[in-house]
Amino acid sequence: MSGVSAIVVSYFTGPVLARCVAALRAQPDISDIVLVDNGNFPGDVEEAAAGGGAALRVVTGHGNVGFAAGCNLGAAAAHSPYLLIINPDAVMPEGGLARMLANSADLSRPWLMGAKLVGPDGIEQQGSRRRVLTPWTAFVEAARLYRLAPNHPYFRRFNLHTDECPDDVFDVPTISGAVMFLPREDYLSIGGMDERYFLHVEDVDFCLRFSKAGGRVWFNPHVAVTHFKSSSRANPVMIEARKTAGIIRYFHTHFSESYPKPFLWLVDGALWSLFGVLFVKRAILKGLRLLGFSIRTGGRGLERARALARRQSGR
Repeated sequence: MSGVSAIVVSYFTGPVLARCVAALRAQPDISDIVLVDNGNFPGDVEEAAAGGGAALRVVTGHGNVGFAAGCNLGAAAAHSPYLLIINPDAVMPEGGLARMLANSADLSRPWLMGAKLVGPDGIEQQGSRRRVLTPWTAFVEAARLYRLAPNHPYFRRFNLHTDECPDDVFDVPTISGAVMFLPREDYLSIGGMDERYFLHVEDVDFCLRFSKAGGRVWFNPHVAVTHFKSSSRANPVMIEARKTAGIIRYFHTHFSESYPKPFLWLVDGALWSLFGVLFVKRAILKGLRLLGFSIRTGGRGLERARALARRQSGR
C-alpha cells in the first residue's frame, strides 16, 4: 500500500496556512489532506482549500481542542497507510515527502521520522532534534549550564540543533511535532497523542512513549522544512501557561519513580516562577501597547512568510 495522509491542525494561523497546503499538494505522494480546524479567521480555510491537487477534507465544529486532540481527530479521519503531521506554518520543500518515503524504506517498524526545521534564513531551528527531556536536562537547558562544560556528559544540551548536522538519516530520542512522518498503524498502536497535553510537550511525550513501545525515532537532514514561528494569533501568555503545565505533567508521568518527589516539586516551583516572570513582562508590553506602541501577536511570523513569498515571486 502507498499514499500519505497529511494532517494539519490549524488555530488562527493566517495566510501561511494556504502556503502550507499548497506545498503539500505539490507532493505527488500525498493522497489526501485532513485540515483540523480548531478555529481560523474567516476565509483562511476557504483560501487553503481552493485550487487543485490532493483532496482536502476539513474537520470542524469541535472548537479549539488543542494540538494533541486535533492530531488524533486527523488520524481518525485519515485513510492512507502513512501519516504526515505537519504544522500549518511549515512548508514542505518540493520532493521532500518523496525523500522521506525513500529513506524510510529500509527502516524496521515501528519507525517515526522528522525533518530538518529551518527558518526563512535557512538556519536550523531549535527543536528539530533533541535528547530525552528529563528534569535534569531541562534544568541544564534553562540555566545554560552547558556553557560551563559543553563536553561534560552531565551538562549536555537537550536541544541538538547547535551540534554538527549529520550527513544522513540519524536516530535521535526526540523530534519536533512540527513534522512527524510514520505509518498510521504505528501511530494508533500507542494510542496517538496524549490528549492531556493541550499545546506543547505532546510531541516530546509521544517520542518517549514511541521509544518505550519498541520504536525508533529518526531525524532526516535531507529534507529542510521551512518553519515560520509565531504565525498563530494565539495569546502568548496562554501558550506559555499550557507549555509549563505540559512539562510538569510530563515529568510527573515519566519520572516520578526516578526522581525524589521533593525535587520534582522544586522543579514545578521553578517552572511556574519562570512563567510568572514572563507574565509580568507581557503585562508591561501590554501597558506599552495601551500607551500607543503597536505590538501585534504573531506579526513577526506572518511578516516573514509574506517576505519570503515576495522574494519567491520576484517582487
